[in-house]
Amino acid sequence: MFSNYVEGLSPYKNKGEVGMVENFDTPDELNEKISLLADWIKTSKHTVFHTGAGISTSAGIPDFRGPKGVWTLEKQGKKPEINLDFNDAMPTLTHMAIKSLIKKGYVKYVVSQNIDGLHLKSGLLREHISEVHGNMFTMKCNKCNRSFTSQTAVNTVGQQSLNIRCLRRTKKGNLCRGILHDTILDWKHKLPSNELQMAELHSINADLCVCLGTSLQIQPINLVPFKAKKNKGKVVICNLQRTMGDRKADLVIHTYVDDMMKSLMGILGVEIENYNEQLDPTKMANLTDWTIYKIDLLNMQDMKKYATKSKKRKFQDQIF
Repeated sequence: MFSNYVEGLSPYKNKGEVGMVENFDTPDELNEKISLLADWIKTSKHTVFHTGAGISTSAGIPDFRGPKGVWTLEKQGKKPEINLDFNDAMPTLTHMAIKSLIKKGYVKYVVSQNIDGLHLKSGLLREHISEVHGNMFTMKCNKCNRSFTSQTAVNTVGQQSLNIRCLRRTKKGNLCRGILHDTILDWKHKLPSNELQMAELHSINADLCVCLGTSLQIQPINLVPFKAKKNKGKVVICNLQRTMGDRKADLVIHTYVDDMMKSLMGILGVEIENYNEQLDPTKMANLTDWTIYKIDLLNMQDMKKYATKSKKRKFQDQIF
């Protein structure tokens, strides 16, 4: 249950600014902004989407700092009226649209702060996502450090033991026998190294980062989209409330994320896939490996070095 996740977190005072006013662009402003975003996506070679709680509200999962957000209500001494079971939550239009854009090659990677597992349920492959705050539907072994998907949401928070043995077999055929833990970060936990490194490498290499449904208040992940600026990349933000990154962004869109994505997909001419249970790892009998391996990081580091050298060569050609 969503309430179990919230109540499982340690007490923490500094939860950022909450309850900010929601803003809405006019229809004409939206048409102009979304058309511009579509043009940028069409010409982009490496687009990265950064997603926050705002993309899951239409699935019935509350956000945290909106007018009815969890931390907003907490400040008022209230609790959210909605208490959805993570197992029952389904991917939203935005989740499925992102998956469709990746399939068509328009988007290369997703960096998500969400722990709800909806990107996983949408059928997004591991190679296309970093989940920097964990996932209610993944487990990690304390011995071999492999991560696996789960058919049901875990019942702990804070990287605690699930009392489940790791059944991965070693090269010699022996069982690992480590203990699986949840992957959900508590307030003072460091971000998982491999997840963060992949997020940073993709964002540094990006010429376009699009932030959806996030107030960009949680450090250090709120800084990652702007790493694209180092290589003259653009940053777009779609959020109902103002964010900490608005002043540095190249484009800010104020509307519901699902509405924006529906319009964007229409302009791009990309059909939004329907949810397919057969592609949902949480519906599969066997556990899916959900590990980011060192070789994946090395490949991205090589890609970054190549991109940097190419840009330097291009700059030198312009000079000489």
